[in-house]
Amino acid sequence: MPESPARDLQTPPSAGPFSLDDEPAYRRWRARKLGRFPASVEALWVSVARLGRPSEAERSAIAGACRRANFALYRTDPRAPPAMDDLRAFAGALGLRSLDLHPWAPQGGIAALRREDGNGRGEYIPYTDRAMRWHTDGYYNTQATAVRGVIMHCVSPAASGGANWLLDPEMLYIALRDIDPACIETLMQPDVMTIPENTLSPELRRPAVTGPVFSVCDDALHMRYTARTRSIRWKQDTATRKAVALLDRLLTPPVAHAFRVGLAAGEGIICNNVLHEREAFRDDPINGRERLLWRARYRERVADKGAEPLAASQCAT
Repeated sequence: MPESPARDLQTPPSAGPFSLDDEPAYRRWRARKLGRFPASVEALWVSVARLGRPSEAERSAIAGACRRANFALYRTDPRAPPAMDDLRAFAGALGLRSLDLHPWAPQGGIAALRREDGNGRGEYIPYTDRAMRWHTDGYYNTQATAVRGVIMHCVSPAASGGANWLLDPEMLYIALRDIDPACIETLMQPDVMTIPENTLSPELRRPAVTGPVFSVCDDALHMRYTARTRSIRWKQDTATRKAVALLDRLLTPPVAHAFRVGLAAGEGIICNNVLHEREAFRDDPINGRERLLWRARYRERVADKGAEPLAASQCAT
């Protein structure tokens, strides 16, 4: 996909809820967001009869959950044999069409995440059984190739552990802005966060990527972030150190508005690339209880009901 032209990220948007100069718009948006944010994760579950052909009512329920919390949880019949074609069709029905291709996802861009040993993938934490700290997917991508939508589908759970914690970035944005708006301005700077170059694997080799934590696309907030200190290099100034310290504090347990979700076979998460972390897990190969998760990452956000999402090339940064 062609990259978007570079845009000036020195300041937040000039108007709208994510502009520091438009407090009335922010207050209106904030009131709506807090008013409809669910008190329980149970409100975000949607039963889907046929994964490859979600009904209009099912699509509407998923879109509604994403409007409230930027993610929905879905449940399908675990007896139905899983098929990646069904997952792609499900994504397309929700407006997710432009896959973020990955060298380790030869099945049409869908990665199979499981514990792997002896093939080099164990150097990367998604392919281990270790805990993963807070992050958004594709935080090492450029703004032009940003991951805005994600599906994680559980084919089989681990023998124990492996639950995810999910956090809507908009709720974190509100917490940051309410405490110190200057931290938002800092985290929107185009040079605030650098992901160092990857030289570990020839397949995954990429240059360093610098960009903001928060940006805006099609009037929607986008976040790129990882709590893994070895994977990030922050701008060295007082304002950034202050903003990062506040961010770290807000992401230290117990994290406000975060939900814990353990997926069973046939269940999944569809989201606008929300913050998530994973608990450590243990497989039991002898008894056939090994964690396998399919992950698909997209350039688009989950489509609102009746709306056609913009392609990444149409998104301002």
